[in-house]
Amino acid sequence: MTEFKPVKEGKVREIYDIGDSLVMTATDRISAFDVILKNRVTDKGAILTQMSKFWFDFTRDIVPNHMISVDVRDMPEFFQKDEFDGNSMKCKKLQMLPVECIVRGYITGSGWASYVKDGTVCGIRLPKGLQESEKLPEPIYTPSTKAEIGDHDENVSYEKTAELLEEQFPGKGEEYASKLRDYTLALYKKCAAYALERGIIIADTKFEFGLDDEGNLILGDEMLTPDSSRFWPLAGYQPGRSQPSYDKQFVRDWLKENPDSDYLLPEDVIGKTVDKYKEAFELLTGKKFA
Repeated sequence: MTEFKPVKEGKVREIYDIGDSLVMTATDRISAFDVILKNRVTDKGAILTQMSKFWFDFTRDIVPNHMISVDVRDMPEFFQKDEFDGNSMKCKKLQMLPVECIVRGYITGSGWASYVKDGTVCGIRLPKGLQESEKLPEPIYTPSTKAEIGDHDENVSYEKTAELLEEQFPGKGEEYASKLRDYTLALYKKCAAYALERGIIIADTKFEFGLDDEGNLILGDEMLTPDSSRFWPLAGYQPGRSQPSYDKQFVRDWLKENPDSDYLLPEDVIGKTVDKYKEAFELLTGKKFA
C-alpha cells in the first residue's frame, strides 16, 4: 500500500497529492484569530466536509467546483480507514488564486467596528444609521489577500484584486477580478435565501477559487461551513446587538473573555461548539449527522 504524506497543511486542513487529483482532509483542529487551538473538536472535520459537499452540489448551476467524491472507496487504499472516512474529499487540482472572496450580507464583527469608526466597511461607504447586525441593503464584496499561517489576511479593494491578478496572469486581471466578485455575490444570494427558509441567517462568508488546466475559474477549498461563515439563528434575530451563532464566534467570545487561556478551551466549550456545528448541518441539509 502506498503511503501518503500531506503536501500542505493549513490551520484545519491537510492536502495530499495522489497524482491526478488531491485528497483534502478536514481535521478536528479548530483555529481562532489565526491561531490553531490546543483542543480537538470531535466530528468537526466530518461536519465541515459533508456540509461543503452539500453546498457544492447545490451551486453547480452557478459555477463548477473542485469536488470529485467524498467516498473513501474512490480514493487510494491508504485513505480507506476510519481517520479519513467522512472528513476527506477527493478534488481536482487547481491553481489557487491569491484572493479570499468575502461577502457580507449583514453588518457585524470587524465590519461593524469599521462602520462605527468612519461609516465604511473595507473602504465601501454604507448608509448612515445602520444598527449592529442589521441586514445591508445589498450584500457587499470585500475581498482580502490570503495570508500564510500566523499572518493576518489584509483587506483590499476590488481594484487591488484586479492588479494582483494582472501581475500573476497578464491580460486576465480585470476579467478574473470581475468573475470572482460576480460568482461570490451570486453564490451568497442563492445560499443565503435557501438558508433563511430553514431558519439560518448567513451573515457573511468567504469563498476561494482556482483555475483548472483550461484556465476556467473553479470554486475550491471549503464552502459555507461554520469555519468560513457566520451563521445566526433566525429565531430571535434582532438588529441592534450581537447575535448568538452556530459558528466559531462562540469560541472567539470565550477566548476574548479569557485572555490568559493559552488557547486551551474547557471541555464544555468544545462540547457546545460541536453541538452548534451539528445543529447547523442538520437544519441546512435536512439530514441527521451520522
